[in-house]
Amino acid sequence: MKINRQLVFNLSLAFILFFLIHFLMSAKIISQYYQLNIYLLFINIIMATSLNLVNGFLGQLHLGHAGFMAIGAYTSAAMTTNMDLPFLPSILVGSIAAFVVGVLVGYPILRLGGDYLAIATLGFGEIVRIMIVNTEYVGGARGLSGIPRYTNWPILFLITVAIILLIRNYINSSHGRAVLSIREDEIAAETMGINLTKYKVMTFAIAAFFAGTAGALYAHYFFIITPATFNFLKSVDYLVMAVLGGLGSITGSIFAATGLTIISALLQDFGAVRMIAYSVVLVAIMLFRPSGLMGTKEMKFSFLDKKGGNKE
Repeated sequence: MKINRQLVFNLSLAFILFFLIHFLMSAKIISQYYQLNIYLLFINIIMATSLNLVNGFLGQLHLGHAGFMAIGAYTSAAMTTNMDLPFLPSILVGSIAAFVVGVLVGYPILRLGGDYLAIATLGFGEIVRIMIVNTEYVGGARGLSGIPRYTNWPILFLITVAIILLIRNYINSSHGRAVLSIREDEIAAETMGINLTKYKVMTFAIAAFFAGTAGALYAHYFFIITPATFNFLKSVDYLVMAVLGGLGSITGSIFAATGLTIISALLQDFGAVRMIAYSVVLVAIMLFRPSGLMGTKEMKFSFLDKKGGNKE
């Protein structure tokens, strides 16, 4: 039985990071402010990598990803707050709700392309927000408060790693190859017998499922959620992370989400200067590295591909 050394090495690094951060948090070495930003960082990683499924690997411009996050957040929060459902089942319910909406919405709008698809997904995100504003059961415009703080570091870390692995395996599967062929040339892919609608909707819905998971984790850490939290600018934030890291690179999305979250945290006290610095970094990278930090490549360690290892 061959062992994938690259995967084992990556997982080993991930769990070393987990125990290091867990120790620093337990010892109160990391302040509450930076703990909050670590949680936000991992939620951003889930959102950026899941959005990259649609925008990067599928090649469709999706501008309403925060809408699915809102569905997952409000559904799971309503389950625990109003119906006393346990935390983990509520995450699943919120994720499934986002998945179902992803299928229902994706089937008609993914027949569009280019600017038309972008406008349709943008409209979807705003429709979700407005529906929440007008739904008193989940607090309406004032938001939903009193959400129990169930999201903790082990749960957040394990779910994030699991989602990254699932996305990686999906892209490397036969279904993922079909998705990549659609990105490269839809006409050629259809000529070879690939069902465009099936793979577009499936990928869109999977990304929605993971966004719903991120929303559930977000809601159960920040106590209160409001419709304004999931507006168009939130979708733009995740789009920037996906584009900056490289459309078609999971590693790139992780790096970009990490970098932008850290920059935002460090410059939090500088107000408008923070946004200027944030914008300058983005413009510079788009000028000198338009394909993003990683392009379509993934970070690999060549010394692991020696005799006895697997090449991917």
